[in-house]
Amino acid sequence: MAESMKGLKRTHYCNDIRKEQVGQTVTVTGWVQRQRDKGTLIFVDLRDRTGIVQLTFDDTTPREVFEKAKSLRSEYVVAAVGKVVAREAVNPELPTGEIEIYVSELRILSAAVTPPFPLTEGSKVNEEIRLTYRYLDLRRAELQRNLKLRHDIAKVTRDYFYKEGFLEIETPMMMKSTPEGARDYLVPSRVHNGKFYALPQSPQIYKQLLMIAGVDKYIQLARCFRDEDLRADRQPEFTQIDLEMSFVDVEDILEVLEGYVQYLMKEVMGVEVSLPLPRLTYEDAMNRYGSDKPDTRFGMEITDLSETVKDCGFGVFTGAIENGGSVRGICIKGGAKTFSRKAIDKLTDQAKGIGAKGLAYIRWVEDAPSCSFGKFMKPEEMDAILAALGCEKGDVALIVADKNRVTLPVLGALRLEAAKQMDLIPQDKYNFVWITEFPFFEWDEEANTWVAMHHPFTMPLDECLQYLDTDKGRVKAKAYDLVLNGTELSSGSIRISDPELQQKMFESLGLTDEEIAAKFGFLVDAYRYGAPPHGGAGIGLDRLTMILAGAESLRDVIAFPKIKDASELMSNCPSTVDQAQLDELGIAVVRSED
Repeated sequence: MAESMKGLKRTHYCNDIRKEQVGQTVTVTGWVQRQRDKGTLIFVDLRDRTGIVQLTFDDTTPREVFEKAKSLRSEYVVAAVGKVVAREAVNPELPTGEIEIYVSELRILSAAVTPPFPLTEGSKVNEEIRLTYRYLDLRRAELQRNLKLRHDIAKVTRDYFYKEGFLEIETPMMMKSTPEGARDYLVPSRVHNGKFYALPQSPQIYKQLLMIAGVDKYIQLARCFRDEDLRADRQPEFTQIDLEMSFVDVEDILEVLEGYVQYLMKEVMGVEVSLPLPRLTYEDAMNRYGSDKPDTRFGMEITDLSETVKDCGFGVFTGAIENGGSVRGICIKGGAKTFSRKAIDKLTDQAKGIGAKGLAYIRWVEDAPSCSFGKFMKPEEMDAILAALGCEKGDVALIVADKNRVTLPVLGALRLEAAKQMDLIPQDKYNFVWITEFPFFEWDEEANTWVAMHHPFTMPLDECLQYLDTDKGRVKAKAYDLVLNGTELSSGSIRISDPELQQKMFESLGLTDEEIAAKFGFLVDAYRYGAPPHGGAGIGLDRLTMILAGAESLRDVIAFPKIKDASELMSNCPSTVDQAQLDELGIAVVRSED
């Protein structure tokens, strides 16, 4: 039968006890990590969220206490009272390795069955099992550290923005469904049968309304929801450090965010970040790295070979250029050892899988380079390509010829893959970079129309307003993303505050007056009462924590995450509900056939 804590009060967390406490009597509580029975000597590793301390029982221990210690098993919950003594055999692997607690009183607060997997640090367990028993998985030291890190980031975030004069204001969790790029999660209304709320994809509209309301500086750690396909850095529900400021332009917002980055990294990671942060325009980022979220911790930048090969004898290259595309490549220095012909074939399959028609390569092992297109080239043409790429003996070059919308992202993906296989990416480096001047519009091939790359409230650059009607491809936005180590952390923009311009942007996106009124009528109406110039950003708290924790997935920094099909294994949600609930909401479920 479980004992109680009556009369006892914890004096220390397990990991807080050091040599300074030697001679003191302490009370600790936690879970049994391991029990080692040596006959006349018993050692117990006791664990709480801070770490581990060793409990010791010997022939001086009261017999009743010793027998209890003998019965302990993994994950039993106990409270122990005892004297802190210096250990003879110091364990340098533990912060508490210089001391142990000789126990005089032991209470078993809760027994436990054997866990389905070991809860020791670094244990290799199938993720599906871990997520099914998430409440056990969270006891592991790695996840405890990640949860603590997430807490620290949230605290430092609030400290910084409060100091900068921001007000933390909650926005609704049930709102009107508006087009924001992903599918909404819908919430049916019982009172208004047939009508639905939407869970917020972001607080975008509400924070703009707060600026119109005169709040001036808003901050919120906002819960957001998007019904989209999952991946390692995406969950259906996530937390966004959301902010908005009035009477500002781009530079004002970037200055505040750079101050936040510097403060955060110093306070949480002990890392000094120099300001200002580097900047790349969207066009430069794509041309150099093949990505609008480039990992700048290593080189291997993309080289434009179009001018070099425009008159060569290889039709694949010249045809791409004649059709308005380009020929570009990357050089993998020292890559010949890692990338055999077979390995290059795998890269070719990867390139084809993301849109390329093929992959040309140069592999230089012998005195003369081996080249997949060498028979079409004159010696001087090949020499020019090698020189342009900086390709030397021992290197591998990968070349793609196509429209830029194919060439650049394909080479960007191959660049990352090559760097991973060559182990070129330093893991202890934090490279922040701003990406600015995004295109306002992007062409939707399926819909055969222009759509907003960010959202329809983004302000175009002043010098681009003249192209709104005549050349949408030339319109750039006052939009900016903050990237860390190849992951987009933050996205933001200056918002349109002129009602006439906002109307024009809606029309440019093909929205009718009826659609504008139905989807954004309340916001458009609010602008008529005087809107200050304003802008803001959203920073992904989950992604930020994932990178700083060195985790491979968002699931490692979220307490109760979803898996790829957006379900939660532990509670088996989503689940069916009673017919009575559906009837009350006026909902009939039509099941799709498998």
